[in-house]
Amino acid sequence: MQEEEQATAPEPSVDKPLEMLTVKECAALVDGLSENTVRQLVSQDKIAHVRAGAGRNGKILVSKVSLLKYLGIDN
Repeated sequence: MQEEEQATAPEPSVDKPLEMLTVKECAALVDGLSENTVRQLVSQDKIAHVRAGAGRNGKILVSKVSLLKYLGIDN
């Protein structure tokens, strides 16, 4: 069986710090991408993310690099 690929946050570098975006910012960044789609990608662990806050009500922060890489967009 093939192992399922987990989304991992890329290593931040000195010249390019890790940038995290809210769901709304992700949808605004990419034309045609909805907030619902971003939430689905997060729930399926297809993009690197963290929850800031407690439980299901915590704000979702998505790695910009991970989102763009998943969508095949060069940054």
